[in-house]
Order: sequence, then C-alpha cells, then structure tokens
Amino acid sequence: MNRELEKSVDFLLEHAGPVIRYRLKKEILGDISPGEEETLLNEICALPMMVELMDYVKPNGYIGSGMHSWDNWRGQVLHKTPLQDGETAARLLSNYRIPKQHPLVADYVKALRDEEILRQEFSYIPPEITRFENRFLGLENGNSLMALVYTMEAMLGYGDDFIDTRDFQEICLEGFRTLGRIGDISEITRERKTAGRYHYPYIEADTPFPDSYTLAMLAYTQNWRTPERVAMLTHSLNHAGEIMKPDTNIHVKIGNKYMAPCFALTRPILPFHPDTIQTITYRRLLSEIAMLGVGRNVAVIRESEENIRNAMDENGVLRMNFSLPHNKRYSPKALTYPTAYVDVRLEADYKNHRALDCDLTFWAVEFLTLLDKK
Repeated sequence: MNRELEKSVDFLLEHAGPVIRYRLKKEILGDISPGEEETLLNEICALPMMVELMDYVKPNGYIGSGMHSWDNWRGQVLHKTPLQDGETAARLLSNYRIPKQHPLVADYVKALRDEEILRQEFSYIPPEITRFENRFLGLENGNSLMALVYTMEAMLGYGDDFIDTRDFQEICLEGFRTLGRIGDISEITRERKTAGRYHYPYIEADTPFPDSYTLAMLAYTQNWRTPERVAMLTHSLNHAGEIMKPDTNIHVKIGNKYMAPCFALTRPILPFHPDTIQTITYRRLLSEIAMLGVGRNVAVIRESEENIRNAMDENGVLRMNFSLPHNKRYSPKALTYPTAYVDVRLEADYKNHRALDCDLTFWAVEFLTLLDKK
C-alpha cells in the first residue's frame, strides 16, 4: 500500500465500522488473522440491514422477491422495503463482502442458477412471467434479466465459476469494442418512426453496447483479462470521453417496447470533484473502471486521482462539499438501501459524525490502491 495513505488508514482503523475495517484489512492491507476475520464478519452480520435481509431469505435460498422488479403492482405492495428485492440484497452482500463460501451467498447463487427456482421467483405477477420468458433479450447491451442475474453472480464472487458467466464476459467485451469503433452514437442507433418528447433514437436488443451492468461484470471478474483486452477497454473508455455528448438520450428496443437502457455509457464519464456529485452512481462507476486494471491510462481516472489527493486534508480524510442542494440529494447520508440507483455506503450509522468521513475516505483509499494494481 502507498505510504501516502497511512494517515487515511489510521483514521479508518480508529473510527470506521466493521465493514470498512474488514475490507480495509482483508482487501487493501492484506493483514487479517482468521480469528479477526471471524469476529468482524460476526459484527457485520449483526448490522441492522443484514438482520433485515435475513427476514427475506427463502427456504430455496433465493433472497427477496424478483430482481430489479416492481415495488408495487395494481395496488399490491410487493416489497416491504427495497432490500426485499433480489438485486438490492445481492448488492448489500457484495458491498459488505460476505464471502462466497458463506451459506447465505452460496445458497443464493445456487438459487440464481436453478432455472426452476428462477421461474418460480419470477411468476408472482404476470409482467414478471413475460420478463422471465424473454430473459435473454437485450443480453448484448446489458438490458436483460439474465445480464442482471449474471452480474449479481459476479458481484457475489461467482462470475468466473461457470461457462455461461464466462461467455457473458465475452459479450460485455464486445460492447466495449463497439464503443471503441464508432465515431458517433448515431452509427448504431435508429430513429423512431413517430415523433414525441421521449421518442429517442434506439438500439436494437442485439446491438452490442456497454452499460453499468456489463461494466460491473468485467470489474468483478478475472477470466477475461489479457493485456490486449485491458488495452481495448482503455481505448474505449477514453474514446467515449471524446465522442459522447452530455445530453445524449437513447432507448433500447426489447420486443415491441422501447426501454431506457440501464446507465448505458452514452454520456461522458465525469471525474470525481469534491464540489460536485455528478450522477447517482458517481463514485461506484469510477471504482468499477479502476477495478478493470486500466491503471492511470484512462483520462477520467487520472483526473479523479488528482482531485482526490487535493481534497484530502492533513489527516488523510477525504472532504466533499455537501452544502449545495444537488450534493445534499446524492450525499451518502441520503442513501439508505443499496439499490441499482445509488452509490456505495458502508457505514451503518450516520448518527456518528465521523461515519460519512469514513465512507468517503475508504472509497478514496480503495480507489487510489486500485490504480497501482495490474
């Protein structure tokens, strides 16, 4: 670990909760004894959100109901809390780094890989039945149920373990190759035949293109990694920053419906800045790019590194300006559940005035450490 981060690490070890201390010791410092790991995992499993998650574990191993699914349908409340959704549950387990061998994770992944269990879990309302039957449509650009399932398996540590998840890695790479080849998004989109306020240009379901799920799939897996592929991703990400426009909107056509793509990389990826929270998945997106092993070769990563170092105070604590209304809205304080539409929050109790500092500082330490990994 970079010695420049020693003050940051000391701050986190003194003030952070069990999730950050566990991840810091295991992933960054590489210095955790079996006994200490067991103790910290027990503390993590006793956190309020983990206790709540246990209420949603089913006998077949599945957690919650559906995945990135309806909260309400025809007046029926389907999720008591966002954590009852399968994707949110998977993201919590991933964020907290519950080991893949833990029965909670292993049984959930086993359920995700059982077609009959999946069919059962996506049969509770008619739209979910149709969604399951069409689960592979849009796989090439990450806008399908199976793209979501594969990505959650990867985030839980199983993305390299199976032939189909490894095959999906290749599909994800092809999306980035497409991004690196085009000079403008119009080269792969089609115009809607009818005019309308939200009748954006669209891509077909089988058009390769990257989105937040295909990026995450690659970030959390290793099997695809070769120097040539990392170089391709580096080029594509830099190219996106050069050709994409801030106001780009597109849809993806799935069957006869036009859907908003799941954070498709159609707009410039903006660097971290302590005075502005740019998007709702702001730091998470930058972390996942850094996880690809691109180092400092991507421009937005280099600029983010510089801004992070400038924003860290004399004690190694990352400071951000949350006084602006837009920043207040996207502050980690406002992020309760780890849905697809929020950044990562690891501290359980923000009544502790240092908790937000810990979340931001751990993110900075993790991000800066990733830049030195190959």
